Amino acid sequence: MVKMRLTRMGDKKSPFYRIVIVDGRQARDGKYIDKIGHYNPISDPAELVVDVDKAKDWLAKGVQPTETVKSLLVKAGVIEQSAKLSPSKTNPKKKKG
Repeated sequence: MVKMRLTRMGDKKSPFYRIVIVDGRQARDGKYIDKIGHYNPISDPAELVVDVDKAKDWLAKGVQPTETVKSLLVKAGVIEQSAKLSPSKTNPKKKKG
């Protein structure tokens, strides 16, 4: 499955991220197919640059963005925020009784 996700770059304690298209089986910082933007959370305000045409093209081809990338694409105006929130990935803790 092809995914749209972040890959970490930068030095220790000063990360920035590239938004890349990658085969889902590759490592986080492994080889990628295409770079569509970058995100720097350290700068004030956070810097987000996305190639909107490339992002829409890859989404039309069926690429699945991760939750983090999806929220960044909503901020960049590439996709609209869906009314339905996706379920959390963790299960709620059960009370011992």
